[in-house]
Amino acid sequence: MAVRVRVPVLLRNLTGGEAEVAVDGSTVGEVLAALESRYPGVRARLYDEQGALRRYVNVYVNDQDIRSLSGEATPVKDGDELAIVPAIAGGR
Repeated sequence: MAVRVRVPVLLRNLTGGEAEVAVDGSTVGEVLAALESRYPGVRARLYDEQGALRRYVNVYVNDQDIRSLSGEATPVKDGDELAIVPAIAGGR
């Protein structure tokens, strides 16, 4: 089942400049694993040394934060959109 993944600018060097790619998976975790399989190096940018998503990496399925769903176990279906959004710090 193909899920559209919106790739942030900071990861596009790994996807050949593509802003959106389609990968298969039935959960968010499977989609992220498939992304790493196709584009090696993605995992190191998204996960910490303990294997958890980094604190500053936000992942959304159809505009819903996976933290308010089932995390990486959140199911996805054909045609869903997964957005990887790195948090931006700054301001006063």
